[in-house]
Amino acid sequence: MLTGMQIAVIGGDARQLEIIRKLTELDARLSLIGFEQLDHAFTGAVKEKLDEVDFSTMDTLILPVPGTNLEGQVETIFSNEKVILTGDLLSKTPEHCTIYSGISNAYLNGITKHSKRTLIQLFERDDVAIYNSIPTVEGTIMMAIQHTDFTIHGSNITVLGLGRCGMSVARTFAALGAKVKVGARKSEHLARITEMGLTPFHLQDLENEVKNTDILINTAPHLIVTAMVISKMPSHTLIIDLASKPGGTDFRYAEKRGIKALLAPGLPGIVAPKTAGQILANVLAHLLQEDLRKRKGKVK
Repeated sequence: MLTGMQIAVIGGDARQLEIIRKLTELDARLSLIGFEQLDHAFTGAVKEKLDEVDFSTMDTLILPVPGTNLEGQVETIFSNEKVILTGDLLSKTPEHCTIYSGISNAYLNGITKHSKRTLIQLFERDDVAIYNSIPTVEGTIMMAIQHTDFTIHGSNITVLGLGRCGMSVARTFAALGAKVKVGARKSEHLARITEMGLTPFHLQDLENEVKNTDILINTAPHLIVTAMVISKMPSHTLIIDLASKPGGTDFRYAEKRGIKALLAPGLPGIVAPKTAGQILANVLAHLLQEDLRKRKGKVK
């Protein structure tokens, strides 16, 4: 239980509703910032504006998956209020206050470091990334069906990267009857691709490996699908880029060549916000309970 814990949930999309629901069930006291247009009411949660919140009482701040932008603004789907998270605001919180976000950037890293507060990026955790790969794969399948005029079964699929998401994507498309090859750099990843019954290749050979690709799915978070790579693809190839913005594809050149290239980060929150929210809620509940136990132990 989280009885007595004071938490500020700042902005976010439908995923945050599952987090709010879970934490109120665990008896936490919540201040909801950026939710005034939300019709639903939660017992134990109070809608407040940013300047109404007493941050000196907050044990935890929960930000949306994107965290903030580079100016400190927090995404607020359920509000027209402009919410800016500043270093001065963080400095008003107790020293033990922990900030949770999906991902981070230079701005958020800077203000948390300057205020000497702990920042935890949930999407860096293996458990969150692996659970999230499930709705990501389903969303990728949906996009592949929507944007092609051929079946996945029998098509040539190229997956770039065998991380936590890439592995799930490659395995699922192979299970649907596609001919899947996977590009990676690490020798252990190439060995794992072979063990999975798929066709491995080193990413340095990518230009030569896309000549018969029907669908290319990128998970690498840096520019890898370059103009030179795109120039070697068939004109009907569909590129689905799952990497975080700005993706790993030269979208300008893809458009110039007439190849459809889709940037699709954050698919879990789009195709399955309830499930994606429950994933984050369950992990957060565990982390907060652990944090509360540690603090109670120090008090004793």
